[in-house]
Amino acid sequence: MKVIVDHRERSSGIIKELYKRELEVEIKELKIADYVLHSKNGEGKIQTVGIERKTQNDFLNSIIDKRLVEQLLVLKENFDIPILIIEGEENMYEIRNFHPNAIRGMLASIAVDFQIPTIFTKSVRDTAGLIAVIAKRLEKPRKLPSLLSKRKPLTTKEHQEYIIESLPGIGPTLARSLLKKFKTIESIINASEEELKTIDKLGPKKISAIKKVLKNKYK
Repeated sequence: MKVIVDHRERSSGIIKELYKRELEVEIKELKIADYVLHSKNGEGKIQTVGIERKTQNDFLNSIIDKRLVEQLLVLKENFDIPILIIEGEENMYEIRNFHPNAIRGMLASIAVDFQIPTIFTKSVRDTAGLIAVIAKRLEKPRKLPSLLSKRKPLTTKEHQEYIIESLPGIGPTLARSLLKKFKTIESIINASEEELKTIDKLGPKKISAIKKVLKNKYK
């Protein structure tokens, strides 16, 4: 696995640590991100991983001068898997005269708005170790885990109940009530909201959630 490293990271000491971990390193000028890796997903398509590394002080400075927001936007737009690393052992909330909620707000925004994983490391060696682990993880064949249990129902009846219980807000009792009323899964799926309302304890919110799952296009 080759790790492409921005030339400005030469003085960080991480490149030396990556060599120690027997990784191939290519140093070049990167306009976006500090470290870039290429991998294949479960379907064999090339994916790019972009890692932005910041020391704790740099992270705080980039909040003040608003560099961070722009960097994260560009990172998100240009890489399939964007990652932010924040490096340092100090208590980030006590490094400077910085309101804790400003830091918490930015971390929350990174997670919720940008949906970029943020990983904290203690030192240069720790950061290099993390990048090495990511690189090795990317070399392994990957596939998404199934959302459903691997156990197969023993009977058709159990299988039917299992499928209906997977709908939002539906437990074992409601699943059996629906199957007793409509007889088949197909009939439940095709039932109107008015028909579903005849089932005890199946209110408008649950019906709306069920219809959303059944009707919305898969993305």
